[in-house]
Amino acid sequence: MSESVQQTSVLFVCLGNICRSPTAEGVFRHLVRQCGQEHAYRIDSCGTGAYHVGEPPDRRARQEAQRRGLSLDRLRARGLEQRDFECFDYLVAMDDANYRDLKNAAPQGFHGHIVKLLDFAAEYRGASVPDPYYGGDDGFSKVFAMVEQGCQGLIEHIEATRR
Repeated sequence: MSESVQQTSVLFVCLGNICRSPTAEGVFRHLVRQCGQEHAYRIDSCGTGAYHVGEPPDRRARQEAQRRGLSLDRLRARGLEQRDFECFDYLVAMDDANYRDLKNAAPQGFHGHIVKLLDFAAEYRGASVPDPYYGGDDGFSKVFAMVEQGCQGLIEHIEATRR
């Protein structure tokens, strides 16, 4: 008989949901799959702006993910919804502006956690994940590395709270 684990829900949030937050969603999914914990998580991503609803992640984000052995191809952008505050335990902002937007949109009595991803990455603690959208391909590689560190640290944090 398998041990029952309470599922933790995690929502990654950036501005448009086509670069940073889908990258974080893909990386987080990959990491929890690697440690056999996918049953313990519900994972999604969204944007604070609804600029790209229905679109796949940026081509450069998908290419960088593919170079690193994972796929973002099935993901589609969506906007933040008020019900997300009821459905997710962790709302994970990619930068200070998204963090402020989440704090301002959170309903009174919200009991989840609004955090910044890089607060879980020792090397980048306190920093924001830069938006690579208007830059070159190398920005996506840098973002991916930062997101990996943040996601690994977030998993470690969540797993430590389960004990």
